[in-house]
Amino acid sequence: MTDSRHDLHMLSLQQRATNIRRHALLMGQIQGQGYIGQALGAADLLAVSYFHAMNYRPDQPEWEDRDRFYLSIGHYAIALYAALLEAGVIPEEERETYGTDESRLPMSGMAAYTPGMEITGGSLGHGLGIAVGACLGLKQKGSQARVYNLLSDGELNEGSTWEAAMSASHWQLDNLIALIDVNNQQADGHSSEILAFEPIVDRWQAFGWYTQRVDGNDISALQAAFDAARSWPEPQPRVIICDTRMGKGVPFLESREKTHFIRVDADEWDKALTALEQGV
Repeated sequence: MTDSRHDLHMLSLQQRATNIRRHALLMGQIQGQGYIGQALGAADLLAVSYFHAMNYRPDQPEWEDRDRFYLSIGHYAIALYAALLEAGVIPEEERETYGTDESRLPMSGMAAYTPGMEITGGSLGHGLGIAVGACLGLKQKGSQARVYNLLSDGELNEGSTWEAAMSASHWQLDNLIALIDVNNQQADGHSSEILAFEPIVDRWQAFGWYTQRVDGNDISALQAAFDAARSWPEPQPRVIICDTRMGKGVPFLESREKTHFIRVDADEWDKALTALEQGV
């Protein structure tokens, strides 16, 4: 049995990212809504996570030695579903059930019944704390598995996030890699205006983390950052701060005025899919 990184039919990471965006748009089209701006923006970091960095078995989502991907941001579920569909963890025929009654793909992620959804995302600010606990448990078991935790810049408003950051450093959790999606957008407006998070690199370094900041839509930069995080020799948790653009890959959405929930009209979903394929 092979793990995900030794797939005999490897596509380029750029193509994987495009496919993740396509899955997300097709799901959004089904419901006529969804946090599609965030899904498009996070597609590149998800592609590098699932097709470059992580060790897992698509047909065994609960394989004990797997790397875990903890989605702290419950409303990003459409983005993670898209990655799990591309990875083969979720069968592609389930894509059309997104957000419907009895679906395993609800609009906010549920760990209880969705394959590959490791935690249930609810109130923001708790994912990193759960990841810290999981990393401690993996250490106790002598596991070599890592936990990747995707959180948002808006979650940096929450004291629980910083408590977890301090705890991870205290316990020297070198099996934890946090990914922060910095798109400067949250429900109440621009994240930097709600509660300033800069200088973000200095703050994470001050908490004892090995810290990198990259363009979260640059596949090569993401690859290098993931490789550096995984190979860092010191007993520290690692964080990759990813500056992303909401709507990335669909130019007319990328340039649209940004709000927490980007509106896509009924006649625009097909246009978005066409724009994605054409790269225009």
